[in-house]
Amino acid sequence: MKYQFIKDNSQSYPVSLQCKVLEINRCGYYHWQKRRCTQRKIAEDKFLVLMKRHYQLSKGRYGLLRLVESIRKEGTLVNKKRIYRLMKKHGIFSRTKKKFKVTTKQKAGARFSENLLDGGFQAAEKNQIWTSDITYIRTKQGWIYLAIVLDIYNREIIGWSLSQSLSAELVVRAFMMAVINRKPDKGVIFHSDRGSQYTSNKMRSILAHYGFRQSMSGKGNCYDNAITETFFSTLKKELVYLTNFETREQARTEIFEFIEIYYNRQRLHSSLGYLSPIEFVKNNMKEKQEEFKSEVA
Repeated sequence: MKYQFIKDNSQSYPVSLQCKVLEINRCGYYHWQKRRCTQRKIAEDKFLVLMKRHYQLSKGRYGLLRLVESIRKEGTLVNKKRIYRLMKKHGIFSRTKKKFKVTTKQKAGARFSENLLDGGFQAAEKNQIWTSDITYIRTKQGWIYLAIVLDIYNREIIGWSLSQSLSAELVVRAFMMAVINRKPDKGVIFHSDRGSQYTSNKMRSILAHYGFRQSMSGKGNCYDNAITETFFSTLKKELVYLTNFETREQARTEIFEFIEIYYNRQRLHSSLGYLSPIEFVKNNMKEKQEEFKSEVA
């Protein structure tokens, strides 16, 4: 189109000269340019509304990639560069990342289990490998400790527990929630660090009772439980560091909402193809059903 040609070359040649050479009315060119700007403004306003809605639904937790994928899941085609430009223009950004410390400490003279994973955090099915860890959360009433159990197959938090104490009971309660939720067969690998809660006789006995194979990270190697550490990093940067918990009860309520409502059911995980943990399982079940039907047919 001649109008587009003029626009593309406007930095090199005057518009008036190009219009004269191409025998185009200059007013017509400017009207075309104005209409084009208006159409772009309408399109950008539409995407801005979409982007703000998905940003608010995530409570400001989503950055560029998750916002793009969230909008695309709605069925709207969107360009990543456009969303980036709009985010920058309107000052929209994901929440700040902060570091956290590991709370579990190994006990002198404790007996440690072999590392059965050796960095291999992959599972083809549910209830093959569970990981666990503990972190701490500050409230104005004092510290509260969170233990979680995660199934690495779909990154779902299947068990969790909060307590004012760092006793083995904290981990046992999280483990029992996971067992009740999943009802696994024997042989599941239960991987953790070398914290005293995991080397305790109580924890070892209950793992043996349910037929679990205990696995532990190497000494001082945070990468041996990287998936669980990643969840805590997400929890801290998307909730804990952005909230001043007045009471421990407020912390319990908001952590429940974060895990059960947001993280497991809504949050898009890049490692799961931008699906939530629950969606990932449902999608895989559908695929297997379709494969079975095609084989039967």
